[in-house]
Amino acid sequence: MQIGKILVSRTVSVPVMAVLALAGFAGQLWAAQQPDQVPVTSGWELQDAAKVPQASKGAGAVISKLTYKTKGWYAAVVPGTVLTTLVKAGVYPEPLYGENNRPDRIPESLNKSSYWYRTVVAVPVAYKGRRTWLNLDGINYSAEVWVNGTYLGTMRGAFKRGIFDITDMVRPGMKAGIAVLVKPQPHPGDPHEHTIADGMGPNGGITALDGPTFLSTIGWDWLPAIRDRNSGIWNKVFLSSTGPVVVKDPLVTTDLPLPRTDSAEVAISATLENVTDTPQRGGFHATFGDVSVDKEVEIAPHSSETVRLDSKAFTALHLINPKLWWPNGYGPQNLYDLHLSFDQGRATSDSVALSFGVREISYAVPDSENLTISVNGVRVFIRGGDWGLDEGLKRIPRERLEAQIRMHQLANMNMIRNWVGQSTAEDFYALCDKYGILLWDEFFQPNPSDGPDPNDLPTYMANVRDKILRYRNHPSIAIWCARNEGFPPKEIDDQLRVLMAELEPTRRYQPSSTSGAGVNSGGPYRWRTPREYYVYSEAFKTEIGSSSIPTIESVQGMLEKKDWEQIDDAWAEHDLARGASAGDTYPTTLAARYGKVANLADFVRKSQLANYEAYRAMYEGRNSRLFNPATAIITWMSNPAQPSFVWQLYHHDLEPNSALFAVKKAGEMVHVQLNEASGSLQVINNRPTILQGAVAHLAVYDLLGTLKFEKDFQVTGPASTAIDVGQVDPVGGHCEEWDAKCRETMGHARFLSLTLKEAGGTLLSQNFYWRGALVEPDNLQPLETMKVTTLQAIARRENVGEIVRVSVTLRNTTPQVALMAHLQLRHGKPGDAAAERVLPVYYSDNYVSLVPGETRTITIEAAAADLKGDEPLVMVDGWNVGVQSAGSQVPVVLNTNAQVDHWPVTNLPMVAHTWK
Repeated sequence: MQIGKILVSRTVSVPVMAVLALAGFAGQLWAAQQPDQVPVTSGWELQDAAKVPQASKGAGAVISKLTYKTKGWYAAVVPGTVLTTLVKAGVYPEPLYGENNRPDRIPESLNKSSYWYRTVVAVPVAYKGRRTWLNLDGINYSAEVWVNGTYLGTMRGAFKRGIFDITDMVRPGMKAGIAVLVKPQPHPGDPHEHTIADGMGPNGGITALDGPTFLSTIGWDWLPAIRDRNSGIWNKVFLSSTGPVVVKDPLVTTDLPLPRTDSAEVAISATLENVTDTPQRGGFHATFGDVSVDKEVEIAPHSSETVRLDSKAFTALHLINPKLWWPNGYGPQNLYDLHLSFDQGRATSDSVALSFGVREISYAVPDSENLTISVNGVRVFIRGGDWGLDEGLKRIPRERLEAQIRMHQLANMNMIRNWVGQSTAEDFYALCDKYGILLWDEFFQPNPSDGPDPNDLPTYMANVRDKILRYRNHPSIAIWCARNEGFPPKEIDDQLRVLMAELEPTRRYQPSSTSGAGVNSGGPYRWRTPREYYVYSEAFKTEIGSSSIPTIESVQGMLEKKDWEQIDDAWAEHDLARGASAGDTYPTTLAARYGKVANLADFVRKSQLANYEAYRAMYEGRNSRLFNPATAIITWMSNPAQPSFVWQLYHHDLEPNSALFAVKKAGEMVHVQLNEASGSLQVINNRPTILQGAVAHLAVYDLLGTLKFEKDFQVTGPASTAIDVGQVDPVGGHCEEWDAKCRETMGHARFLSLTLKEAGGTLLSQNFYWRGALVEPDNLQPLETMKVTTLQAIARRENVGEIVRVSVTLRNTTPQVALMAHLQLRHGKPGDAAAERVLPVYYSDNYVSLVPGETRTITIEAAAADLKGDEPLVMVDGWNVGVQSAGSQVPVVLNTNAQVDHWPVTNLPMVAHTWK
């Protein structure tokens, strides 16, 4: 798995004293990613403070000493939460499996307890003669910190870093004891249990009073209450060293002479702080690419100076033909590696390493009052996903985050909305930079109906300030938003506006996610027919969603076997119950559209059709009015915080369902689509250039696979526009004069196959629809009459370094349509029922439909290590799909587990009972 660049940072309070990072102090310090930086990840132990004999004021003075002996403590996971540690230690079961998270199995008392963390670390000999710092990148909710018997200070709020000058408490070359008392948030709230009888209940609660914390862990309609509320040392801990001057708060801005992009002005600033009793003189040095600039600076004792470097003073910062950073789909994600340092002679006092992108974002266009994002002068139609929380227990190693964000890139998305700022970690931002995913980034207030305003304004603003200072150099951040679905209190809004003017000179400040410049939230969040997604009035849609059922293997992996064939409280715990998603009515809606559900396999099979229909239309409905007025569509949600039945493109186990590929299809830069409300053919040109001389082809098939009629359409149209080509599948009974057979097909369920080719014949886009009869457009039950279509499959393997690529070519040699063929990479032998899925895995396409005579090649990519020494194996299922693979290098076999007739008929009843 590829590992991209990361930014490592730290904070320092002002003024610098023996104790730093006290709550409410404004100044922050960035740490260099230096060779002498020491991660403090091992040797940590954890214990409930009430069980520690020294559980009294000043206990840290004893616990942090090297002579202290722990007894009965747990080996702690750092970074990690209290519950993460207790699960690993076997005290509690995996919370997100089945109904393990119920309070009779994992108690609510966890969120009311304080916990001691303790470890011993060796201070590097190389730190001799330098200052030594202890850095904590994030704790929840508050903490007292001790080293070698000395109290250092406190931290408060989940998103404010802390750094402590421990020079006088440690000796280079010797060990040091660290003790951190983590205290829970003051208002953990009383959560609602998700059940079939009572539904999902209210979101949030009094926990919002605490402001900068993981508000969603009290329970939302996409996450049950996490019993410890994610209390703990959830982010990185490390040691670092500096000389007498520290470099902090760097800021890089770039300016392009739009509409030209052949040059750029780069401006760099940072604050230099002298932490000693004597004046310090040296050179502030900045390098990136072939650029190198220096400025001599003298700093008085215990004072700070902000130093600015710009192209007016340093011509090297006027770049010619810069390499630009673009959102996904619009160009490459070029990044420059910047190194800043304060040097005194041959010695470096402190340095900072960060990446930045040359790009310019604007938020308005002359022909519209709606929020319209342009990057480098090019209009970007926003296709995004909401993240409520990266993972329910904050188990977010970089490898997992990379898989999640890469799948957004694969889905042709270009934005993630960081709802209420719950997914705030350095890797998250760095990976969005890498994959071209813009960020709508929020602070820490939910909808006013979901909880009160925070009652500790200094803590709230300190966390906001630190977040801005820490992440503002990431080119992916496009918008800072104050609050979800509501305006912040005046005192917060006033301070945020001042803060933005001070710290963020180039980005837009949006007070609310549901107001201003055509911005609107509010769903709907339930499954709807495709045509309903074409009816809207808002331009920039920040929330809209649908149920999104995972594969059968993912369902089986998240529920106990006893719950597979009945929709009960275990399903409600995983979000399928009464609430905004209408989970209680989804099964009957599904059956009415596609036919009575026989069992779990049938439920999943039919749901993949429903997923694909809804999610494609969700985006194509906005495509149909591209920039007139639609400027953005952000689905609620793209990433699941727990194993779920709703609001996701991929499962918590990282296997994508059909929704991801529906969004990928709709998000093509040049895209052919059927307007499912009007029946017209449209070509969506997201490119900033004219589309000229393209040819769209329509072919209509009946359920038996017979080609009923076909026609070519010439397509030419302007940039950044939805081009209307003509009426091809009328909704009102009207048919074009060009083909009388149109009337004949209207009376039956049918398939529409669309392709779009460039003037030279290169395929630009293809799309495939299943449509009900004109008189019963929502009755697709006739699809059940389709015969099994056996596809011919040939698969080949290629090893590229640590990556395995499998190319699977599917051929439909039958006279029938193959509907929604689904490929799944496994490792093992063809006859091995226990052959495991390879996860994560990246498919060039999936859930594909093939008309008679059609061939399709799908590329599958995975890390070789994830095959665990086995050979790759491809399994296939689908609506009516069989498979043969004679002569294939990589075996391709039918996924028996996903076949409806493999399981008894249960009709998958909904059963209301109490989890107790």
